[in-house]
Amino acid sequence: MKVLLLTGLGALLFAFYWNDNFDPASLQGARVLLTGASAGVGEELAYHYARLGSHLVLTAHTEALLQKVNFLSYVQLTSLALPSLTDNKGSLVVVFSLLGPVPASFSSPYSAAKFALDGFFISLRRELDVQDVNVAVTVCVLGLRDRASAAEGVRGVTRAREAPGPKAALAVIRGGATRAPGVFYPRRLHLLCLLRGWLPHSRAWFIRQELNVTAAAAA
Repeated sequence: MKVLLLTGLGALLFAFYWNDNFDPASLQGARVLLTGASAGVGEELAYHYARLGSHLVLTAHTEALLQKVNFLSYVQLTSLALPSLTDNKGSLVVVFSLLGPVPASFSSPYSAAKFALDGFFISLRRELDVQDVNVAVTVCVLGLRDRASAAEGVRGVTRAREAPGPKAALAVIRGGATRAPGVFYPRRLHLLCLLRGWLPHSRAWFIRQELNVTAAAAA
């Protein structure tokens, strides 16, 4: 019985990770409002969308301002864009870090903001489904981004490697274009999110493998 269960689970995971009906031509002429386009993954997203022939509206922000208005800015922008998205059967693609669905030690304020975003957009997706509103909500969970400020902020605390910006951006674009409910980059983050509810002690073990607890406590 265990063998059959593990085989079935493996088949489901294989289908989830390898099913990809992304068509780059579908983004030719698409209208994209992209926030946070000045650096990091946002900048890489702008490059990819431009190469694919999308029409872009770009916005930028400072890191300090983002932390102050993090959750509220997402909610307000979504509220303003939703009527147009509904009329055009559009998509919402939301990008945030692993510290939302899987809060970690020594990051309480940041994790709280990301956790709120996770709850808001998953709840919004369900509300749209119930009302038969054809607006896709794709939640993208990224690890440590390839950005100087992000890497410097956790230097000596985490053992996790940076996620290459161009590859992470392409994963986000694929997920949004195919209207996928979720994107995880690197993909192993999906397993960590699943373990959060199933095996809390194992989750703590996984997190400790990528965290220098002594350095974090001293930070």
